[in-house]
Amino acid sequence: MRPTTGAPAQSGPGTAPVTPVADLNRWGRTAHPVPERMTAVVLTRHGGPEALEVRHDVPTPKLADDQVLVAVAAAGMNNTDVWSREGGYGTAGDPSAVGGWRGVPLDFPRVQGGDIAGRIVGVGARVDPARLGERVLVDGALYDSDSPHANAVGLLGSERDGGFAQFAAVEARRAHDVGASPLSDRELAALPIAYGTAVGMLERVGLAPGERVLVTGASGGVGLALVQLARARGCTVVAVTTADKRDQVAAAGADRVLERGAVPREHLDAPVDVVADVVGGPAFPDLVDALGEGGRLVTAGAIAGAEITLDIRRLYLHTRRIVGSAMWTPAHYDRLVEEARRGAFAPVIADTYPLAEIGAAQRAFAEKRFVGKLVLDVPPAAAG
Repeated sequence: MRPTTGAPAQSGPGTAPVTPVADLNRWGRTAHPVPERMTAVVLTRHGGPEALEVRHDVPTPKLADDQVLVAVAAAGMNNTDVWSREGGYGTAGDPSAVGGWRGVPLDFPRVQGGDIAGRIVGVGARVDPARLGERVLVDGALYDSDSPHANAVGLLGSERDGGFAQFAAVEARRAHDVGASPLSDRELAALPIAYGTAVGMLERVGLAPGERVLVTGASGGVGLALVQLARARGCTVVAVTTADKRDQVAAAGADRVLERGAVPREHLDAPVDVVADVVGGPAFPDLVDALGEGGRLVTAGAIAGAEITLDIRRLYLHTRRIVGSAMWTPAHYDRLVEEARRGAFAPVIADTYPLAEIGAAQRAFAEKRFVGKLVLDVPPAAAG
């Protein structure tokens, strides 16, 4: 128990109390002595990879009473890391405006990284110390309510510091026990954003076992996750990718692979029940035409273009639906965690990089010559 003498520090006016690592160590709320400084990649401004700085003197995060301190073992990389660094999300009124995914510039300095796998090494005052040492997969979303169906309105690594560091502070309820999972730390770290986004898409569009689904951008993180998750749910998967990646996408679970640029309805022997699109752009109307009567299209990306022209008669005359999907809900993430615990699928890891080589990793990420996920290995910290 925390002693009654002394009080946790305050992080600012009107905010919850936070406890420094030194106090956590002294009060026995750490698994072992945790250092007060850590290695982290710090984003100093919007810009290119040069805006990222590897620092070895970053203060280890303080903990609120309902938080845990996770020693990060591995951290996945995602499009949102690059786009947030660049400020490339724009706003509804100005697509070229500099901003994060919520449409406003980030606060700096910021530690990015929404994909976190590791172990709990510190617990806040209201968290059971029995959780110390627990292997966890972190839900990096920040939600608008406590409901299991809450909307994600923020993200670790964007609105709060994330996992490109040796330690990360997260809400205890968002650190999910995966001690029984057969997946490696690297495989677990591939899951949160890509597979979480994919789960959110499939849940919101209501994909059912036995249905036929068309997946675009199938070689990327979210696209390949869609292929694997749909296949694990007993669906027939048609994937769209480039010719040089078709064999790897097929090996991940696609029953059929179409080459990017092909018009789906001209190559399919029958319409699909669902389209899961992460690309957008001028081919979007062709995806609508690939749907059968009453078909559903779920969209969660616009890498090929955010503005389209669509004849809406192609929707209502065939009772088709379009569903927008941003990230996931707590209930969606619970389903993903359960699948991870069972090892229902093995994420495809394209390559790994040391944390200190994040610049090279992000340049490789931008080149898009890989299939699956890039993951950063985070070095363990020396005992404090």
